[in-house]
Amino acid sequence: MFAAMTEEPPTRDRLIQAATRLFRQRGYEGAGLSEILAEAGVPKGSLYHHFPDGKADLACAAADWTASEIIRVIDDSFRAAPDWRHGVTTFCYKMAELFDILNSADACPIFGLLFEGPDQERFRVTAEAAFNRIIAAAARHGEALGQTPAAAHDAAETAMIGFQGAWTLARMRRKSDVLRSLPTRLYGPA
Repeated sequence: MFAAMTEEPPTRDRLIQAATRLFRQRGYEGAGLSEILAEAGVPKGSLYHHFPDGKADLACAAADWTASEIIRVIDDSFRAAPDWRHGVTTFCYKMAELFDILNSADACPIFGLLFEGPDQERFRVTAEAAFNRIIAAAARHGEALGQTPAAAHDAAETAMIGFQGAWTLARMRRKSDVLRSLPTRLYGPA
């Protein structure tokens, strides 16, 4: 069991994680394949084995992986939340902490797919699916806290709209405080 904990992630995961970091830092066009391969520590053949369409497939996988990671943070944030506001507040604080750890002048790899790359429609569809998964995950927590399905979806979508705007503003200001202040801006003083 302990050996598995110290093993290197599988090649596919290393490629996705390296691409996610580089897309977040440099955007789709700014991250070169050779740079992604070097960061992942894998040969070029491995890329095409796991991602036949190369960089475009890898970008879509990075968006999906990012959505899964955000959903994990959402689930963790709502696990002990007594109400919607507490869950959103915990999520915003966790994401502000991540912002600080990453020193995040970086973009969201999902958001970046909306505007970059050779296959705009494919990327738009992938980004939409990723955001829909995130919103649905948050909405499930709203329903568990007693909101109707429609109200939970609206609350989740509003929170994600606010979060994307707050992340962008935090990037511009290079300060995570705007993320921590989002619940008060959305719901008023506690």
